[in-house]
Amino acid sequence: MMQTTYDEAILNRIVNFIKSIQIDVIPTRLNDDTFLPGLHLKGQAILIDKSKLKYPGDLLHEAGHIAVTVAQERSKIGTSEMEKSWPCMGDEIAAILWSYAALHHLNLNPDVVFHPNGYKDASNWFIEQFTSEVYMGLPLLVWMEFCDTETFPKMKKWLR
Repeated sequence: MMQTTYDEAILNRIVNFIKSIQIDVIPTRLNDDTFLPGLHLKGQAILIDKSKLKYPGDLLHEAGHIAVTVAQERSKIGTSEMEKSWPCMGDEIAAILWSYAALHHLNLNPDVVFHPNGYKDASNWFIEQFTSEVYMGLPLLVWMEFCDTETFPKMKKWLR
């Protein structure tokens, strides 16, 4: 069953995890012009407007973007200093797989992140791939030293 309703308990688990890996989650009021409802990235922080948030799992994907960005570039996220091409396709793929590893770590169902209104109608495909242990992007996470091929989705670290 796909989760489509806001779940405060899941949100709290996700927020606590993200904070534990040194990514800030800052409650604030956001305009409606954010890429994802109720979320905006700023440096090594996720700004969250809980009144506009639709899918708590989107926090994990956004945390993945911060996590896979090299440390010296993170402070530029959400500013005009960041390259217009950020995130590149490799970073997007790495963030998607990183968020799957985070789901696994938190013992959450894949549909928390890969909900039916995300990933350009490919959510079910991602769930099928990852639950079948077909890990698109795994060489990237190994190269970034997040994990080992043999033990994924267990991670050695959460920030690049």
